[in-house]
Amino acid sequence: MWPREPGMRDRAANFRPLTPVDFLDRALEAYPNRPAVLWRDRTWSYAEFAGIVAAMIDALETRGVRAGDVVAIMSGNRPEMLAAHYAIPAMGATINALNTRLDEDVLDYILGHSGARVVLADPAGARAVGAAAARRGVPCLVFPEDPAGTDGLALLDAAPLTSADFANGVADEFQPLALNYTSGTTGRPKAVLLGHRGAYLNALGNVIGLEFGPDSVYLWTLPMFHVNGWGHVWAVSAVGGLHVCLDKVDPPVIFDLIARAGVTHMACAPVVLYMLLNDPARETRDPARRVRVASGGAAPTVTLISQMEAHGFEFIHLYGLTESFGPTTERHLTPEESASETHVRARLLSRQGTRHVTANRVRIVDTAGRDVPADGETLGEIVLAGNTLMTGYMNDDDATRLAFAGGVFHTGDLAVRHPSGEIEIRDRAKDLIISGGENISSLEVENALHKHPEIALAAVVAAPDEKWGEVPCAFIETRSGNPLDEREIIAFCRDHLAAYKVPKRFVFCGLPKTATGKIQKFALRQLARAGEEPK
Repeated sequence: MWPREPGMRDRAANFRPLTPVDFLDRALEAYPNRPAVLWRDRTWSYAEFAGIVAAMIDALETRGVRAGDVVAIMSGNRPEMLAAHYAIPAMGATINALNTRLDEDVLDYILGHSGARVVLADPAGARAVGAAAARRGVPCLVFPEDPAGTDGLALLDAAPLTSADFANGVADEFQPLALNYTSGTTGRPKAVLLGHRGAYLNALGNVIGLEFGPDSVYLWTLPMFHVNGWGHVWAVSAVGGLHVCLDKVDPPVIFDLIARAGVTHMACAPVVLYMLLNDPARETRDPARRVRVASGGAAPTVTLISQMEAHGFEFIHLYGLTESFGPTTERHLTPEESASETHVRARLLSRQGTRHVTANRVRIVDTAGRDVPADGETLGEIVLAGNTLMTGYMNDDDATRLAFAGGVFHTGDLAVRHPSGEIEIRDRAKDLIISGGENISSLEVENALHKHPEIALAAVVAAPDEKWGEVPCAFIETRSGNPLDEREIIAFCRDHLAAYKVPKRFVFCGLPKTATGKIQKFALRQLARAGEEPK
């Protein structure tokens, strides 16, 4: 019976391209009057939100956008930014969501490299991208400042829809849905192409893994431009949840929205968690109303876990890359684990866990491509294979071939696999410090530094050394903003690290970060080599 018998094939009745745009079509059928978006003091139903999407499609078509084109958008988290994640893909076009903190040189590069046909922007985004767009001859359409505004590209009062077939514009589930540029932690960004099929499956994985449901209220503390909001722009709509848009990370506003809107979920970089927990507004938080917080990056410390739990936040540790549609593994506590001591919970949550149900297969391999033993000690590279991986790097065949060498995607992240099956990242391959022939994990040193109560953020890189070849150099942000006593820090490190792993140099400064809160280690490596400090 298989391979296919004659006459057995894909038919119009049994095959339709997978696309997350279809989640909005379903929303109109299942819950058109349910609240879809809250921004400032205004709420839009799913029928009204679909009207915004349709109006955006009309505006883009009027300006000549067609299937296959790239449409860039530079905006904060507002209804039009969310709508763009439906309107642009529904046209068969590709959305390129731009970092709002990118400088003009990088924006000029991206607009030129992507060949963007049009740029959409809020007023702040227009000020940032306007010069680059004008230089490239790309029209910039600007949203009004306020929800009731009528100037510029005013879409928020569009007539509601009663039905739609937005997904009908998607001819091929493998065609590009999004073009995302890597965050620049290693220099010039790569252009990552993501398809409809992967976005659809990733969204469903988020629904299951993060337990989104019709009563979910999702606060947009995560920038939507960060890997398309990790796919949450589609996942929340798939179940009829409420998107609560946030203009900027402002702790008092966040705590107010959590209480007023009944927020159940949010996602953010670790730096946002530290901002929330260090702000006096945290005292207004009712810990009885639990909020699930998904975060990636640095492993949570005992202090962070205890403070989050005291204020009603439940931590979920995620791992992924732009090339994997965002998070591809997750770790949260079981009810039994939640009853364990704080240091045990922190240790468990420091792991990246296992793949979520629709995500890529996750392996850890040695240099010969063989799986390392699940002993929690043997280091290898994380490689991925599955349906939620990028199509490739746009206009960069060499980088694409290298990334997919051997039939897997090479992440460049070094990790171990525990007997439980969970993975735990130990370092980036390029962040491994080799000092006197000994391998030093920069992540291990950073985790030790983060245990110090006065250290807010730490990043460790290799600095050249005549005797040892390389030695650890620590760049540190303190909670007070003032330097710490170096002798005290060295003594603290010796209590937590082998002597050869203790940094030989400490720099107290603000750390350079990307718009998504990632520390730009490539910049710190340059400074360490030059013996300088960030300006």
